[in-house]
Amino acid sequence: MLALRLARRAHPVVQLRRLLVAAASGGTGFLLLCALGYALSHPHASSGSLLRLLWCLAPAAATIHFAVTVARTDPGTRPRPGLSAIGLGPVHLMAVSAVTTALSTTLGSLLALLVFLHLRGDLSGMPFDGTAADALGAGRPLPLPAALTLLALVPAVASVTTALVLRPRGPRTRAANPRTRFMAYDTFDLRRRVREPAGATRFEEEPEPDEETSATAEPDQPPAPRPAPGGLPWGVAVLAVGLAVETYAGQSDAGSALALPGGFADSPAGVLGGWLLTALGLALVGPGLTHLTGRLLQAVRPGALRLLSGRVLQAEARRIGGPLGVVCAVASGAYAMVTLSSGARPTVGPLTLLGALVVAGCTVLTLATAAVEARRAHADTTAALLRMGAPAALPRRAALLRAGALIAVFGPLTWTVAELAALPLTF
Repeated sequence: MLALRLARRAHPVVQLRRLLVAAASGGTGFLLLCALGYALSHPHASSGSLLRLLWCLAPAAATIHFAVTVARTDPGTRPRPGLSAIGLGPVHLMAVSAVTTALSTTLGSLLALLVFLHLRGDLSGMPFDGTAADALGAGRPLPLPAALTLLALVPAVASVTTALVLRPRGPRTRAANPRTRFMAYDTFDLRRRVREPAGATRFEEEPEPDEETSATAEPDQPPAPRPAPGGLPWGVAVLAVGLAVETYAGQSDAGSALALPGGFADSPAGVLGGWLLTALGLALVGPGLTHLTGRLLQAVRPGALRLLSGRVLQAEARRIGGPLGVVCAVASGAYAMVTLSSGARPTVGPLTLLGALVVAGCTVLTLATAAVEARRAHADTTAALLRMGAPAALPRRAALLRAGALIAVFGPLTWTVAELAALPLTF
């Protein structure tokens, strides 16, 4: 009930994000149901049905990634001081986020089921003169348990992943009762008065201590800097292995042929595995490469603009690096497909187009959501710079410099990986 109230009273932008999550879940659910319908229409083509089901993994992974990112940036379920006193600690807020994610994805799955049943002709007459009857398994009874199981995959995995990502980290603390909170505040106030010189005038009140903070912690101690992401060597290794597998599979005649979407027939099965490894390598490389870009911006006598841009990139490397690597992986795959189809002009079906739109849309929206979250995380720093007399155009110039630096680093990388990925299939 609390999750429903928070979802109903959320900001319109947050509601729009949840509706986009529901739309992505609906598209993925419809693809899963179409794979089931193809299996009903072709009971003897088990390999083709399994291949269509495996092709749904990419839209499902993109949808889950987008749903987790939206849940992480939801301001309504963000821990705030005072919520533990009414029973809304980090664990309860994590559960609320998981339930909200489950509600959004379940809504999309139910809409996908309604559209699928309508196109099959189960709710009304057969639309489009029955042109989609073969792909949807029209005229055959639909196994409802199988359909519900496929539709429940995305909501279940998305909610569990959200709970794992937003789980409380660090040592667990007992719930603070009123006496413990007042004792912590008295200790904090006594230390502040001891450090303050006699007769000094305070122009600004210091914030109250957090109820989760121990009374023995020093309030003036600066937070430790976060270490650099350590996935860059592993990402480079996985990327090299993926390109090697693609090259070996493209030149080998022993591999089995797969009918790739869009009319790419007789493609070696190892090429698909190489593409998956390449995409995983780019996703792992993203945070480390973003952190390295921030360090390069600050090299060789940086000014205020370069120093600010580099520090922000280093601080937000984990937040925007992963989605940026996934976008590069999708872009490299799309570029390789366009390069291979330049002369053959393969036929792209509606289901292939829907899957491509779900994957591309989810990856771009995930990156945009992570960028907005990073901007809000540094809103206090930007406001402090403006109060200190910095030019009003400094934050915009810093954002443009960060975007240009990331494009200059990730653009050539994406083009190189795409060319190397398409090279084995052009022989």
